[in-house]
Amino acid sequence: MKVFNTLSRKEEVFDAVAPVKMYVCGVTPYDDCHLGHAMSYTVFDTVRRYLEYRGYQVRHVQNFTDVDDKIIDRAAHKGISIAELTAHYISRYFEDMDALNIQRAQVYPRATEEIPKMQEVIQVLIQKGHAYPVEGSVYFRVGRFHNYGRLSGRDISQMEPAGPPEPGKESPHDFALWKASKPGEPSWESPWGNGRPGWHIECTAMAIKYLGASLDIHGGGRDLIFPHHENEIAQSESFTGIQPFARYWMHNGMVQVGEQKMSKSLGNLVTVRGLLERYSPDAIRLLVLGTHYRNPLTYTDAAVESAEKGVERLRLTAQRIGGYGSELDAVPYRQDFIEAMDADFNTPQAIAVLFELAREINKASEDNHSTSQAQVMLKTMAGVLGLTLKEREEPIDILRLTELVTSLSTRLDAANQEELSREIKAASGNGAGETVNRLVEARRKLRSVKQWQLADAIRSGLTEIGISLEDTPQGTIWRRKKQI
Repeated sequence: MKVFNTLSRKEEVFDAVAPVKMYVCGVTPYDDCHLGHAMSYTVFDTVRRYLEYRGYQVRHVQNFTDVDDKIIDRAAHKGISIAELTAHYISRYFEDMDALNIQRAQVYPRATEEIPKMQEVIQVLIQKGHAYPVEGSVYFRVGRFHNYGRLSGRDISQMEPAGPPEPGKESPHDFALWKASKPGEPSWESPWGNGRPGWHIECTAMAIKYLGASLDIHGGGRDLIFPHHENEIAQSESFTGIQPFARYWMHNGMVQVGEQKMSKSLGNLVTVRGLLERYSPDAIRLLVLGTHYRNPLTYTDAAVESAEKGVERLRLTAQRIGGYGSELDAVPYRQDFIEAMDADFNTPQAIAVLFELAREINKASEDNHSTSQAQVMLKTMAGVLGLTLKEREEPIDILRLTELVTSLSTRLDAANQEELSREIKAASGNGAGETVNRLVEARRKLRSVKQWQLADAIRSGLTEIGISLEDTPQGTIWRRKKQI
């Protein structure tokens, strides 16, 4: 298996001793998650799933940056505490990621709960001469770290200062490990005075505390390469004296909406919640994984609608009833799938294998071959990509369903089908699903007595409210479907 390493800028053979130690930079919880978050966490969820599929154990840690300028500003604007704000959005984060079938990390450290470890790291960096205190703040000496810039490919001598000069800093390139407190901001006691941690030291402290001095995989979006990950390397390796801090640096591409970069300033943020109101979780995952993780992901309505249709094809194939002839040989497809994923997690090619296998399953089924083992393999490989191939849990419009029951009951009464009418009316008080079940059963009974017109009325009525029926030898299957 080969993985592209941002640090070496080439694909390298993946070699790790279990458990694989994987740290992924988490969200700053001050707003709802958007498609960029969904992309990154779907990518690294798939990396983890595939490693586990290949027999590795994975120790997965992902942080919450729950103290930050944006959090402070948003909490002040809303008139609530920082703790209230971050708790709210962390809860919503988990709701969104659970909905996308993203496995939870084993540990979710929060920056505000790891201050002692951060202060320990800072103290050691000061003692080693890699950092210095100034008027309550502490800065990292970038010039003391000789390999600074190797992750991003930047030459420090050619870099422009990140901002205006700050009093007491030895170099404009030095960055804050600890920030002296300002009025109205949260702060913690420290040997250098009250203050709060800098952004970069948070991940160093949390990664080292929960995974050790050297990681196997460190992941995040390309926008984190510089300065965040560059600074993590500098302070982490200076603290531990061990190289490398991470053996494989993996970075996913960014999201574009049409031809534009997705950003709040452009007003084109696509939220996860907004997507889930329109599309299934499987479709969103297929959209993300249909592009190689290192490339930009272009979002359009047409692209996600196409993904929705694609997962529906896979879902129906997985549910299809095969024949009784010889079993379709699906082993070569598993080999092709592994070959694709071994090539730096080439999910677009892996997805192509799924559709090739689905096509062969459908063809074999039509030719009366047995496809059960191939269907198990299809579902297994789809599961490695985090696709459930389950029916979409679309809400049924209760008002329209009630109107349908009333209309059909009137017609059934007029056709001397009072018993069926009473059954449907009784079911309507037991939830939408049970009501649909009774309507499907009423349709079956009507067809058995050749009441075709009334049976067709039930099917048509259900279709109008977004429920499709499929007649199979084993009975009628109904599905909730969003109109695309």
